[in-house]
Amino acid sequence: MTAIGLYRHLDQMLPWNDKLQVLECIGVTDEAPQVKSFTFRSDNQTWFRYQPGQFVTLELPVGAEPVLRTYTLSSSPSRPFSIAITVKAQADSIGTRWMFENLRPGMHIKAYGPAGDFSLHNHPAAKYMFISAGSGITPMMSMTRWLNDFAPQTDVAFVNCARRPEEIIFRKELELLGNQMPGLSLGFLVEERSSRESWFGHMGRIDAVRLPLLSPDFREREIFCCGPDPFMRAVRQMLEAAGFDMAHYHQESFGAPPAEPVSFAGDAAGEEGMDAVAEATPIRFSLSEVDAECVVGQTVLQTARAAGVRIPAACEFGLCGTCKVKKVSGEVEMNHNGGILDHEIADGFVLACCSRPLSALEIEA
Repeated sequence: MTAIGLYRHLDQMLPWNDKLQVLECIGVTDEAPQVKSFTFRSDNQTWFRYQPGQFVTLELPVGAEPVLRTYTLSSSPSRPFSIAITVKAQADSIGTRWMFENLRPGMHIKAYGPAGDFSLHNHPAAKYMFISAGSGITPMMSMTRWLNDFAPQTDVAFVNCARRPEEIIFRKELELLGNQMPGLSLGFLVEERSSRESWFGHMGRIDAVRLPLLSPDFREREIFCCGPDPFMRAVRQMLEAAGFDMAHYHQESFGAPPAEPVSFAGDAAGEEGMDAVAEATPIRFSLSEVDAECVVGQTVLQTARAAGVRIPAACEFGLCGTCKVKKVSGEVEMNHNGGILDHEIADGFVLACCSRPLSALEIEA
């Protein structure tokens, strides 16, 4: 039976559950040189609930052991029957290259999420500015698509930087949205002219001179930035030098934050908490029916791996949320970087990669 024959209304469907279902690829689209969008639906007739700007982690069967790669969603939750990621294949890409060469409509892959807090929903404002370079445009596209469906009058200054005009991802769609959304202003900057087409737009890189030309009132906006780390660092320094209130600046990055000294108990736990991890602590992995000992300083994830229990993990510093597991009993000290929400913690979930036991544990894994 076709997907049309199986159609159900949204209120007859449950939200997608990454613990129970996988994704089916339903489309592959060329967006720019070495850039493709992959569209997925649930394999079990569920819908997708997420915030524009969030990401998912895909489990890709690259070799004997699958690899986990994190990709921002370029689709909008206002269209919840499918999700899409838009990726650029670099010369040294492993997971993305596998997708380009192998992933086709009809294939199924595992995914985890959505996760992340890089979203305008977390920072409501009267005016926004989206600054991106390369594939960093993807969360900006998700947020812009959402605004087009829900609040097309919103004041958005959309700035994207690319090497050549043909490398501007989503250019045609953005130009169409620029005609539909009265508050959307587009600013494209390219470094090189193209032999394929004439270019009469801005040339060069974004700097302290061009920024006011693209958005004279940028100091009044909530700014979101995404792109390569050197690009985001340059934008941040430029805004700081211009006197921008950096409390209204937000950037998306999957790089590890600066290392901090490990605290096993935290200030609130005191000496009693430190005594709790002075010796190896038992952990029961209930779904695998495995009992293990967590030695001093180890995380739940490290203990699981040593015991042969598989818990999927991507970033391993508490950001992506892939290693989220249910804590049935016991207490942990968890130092995460936003990969888990307060209500999930209240429901007993922890991130295995950054959780250390304060008592004997039982974990659903």
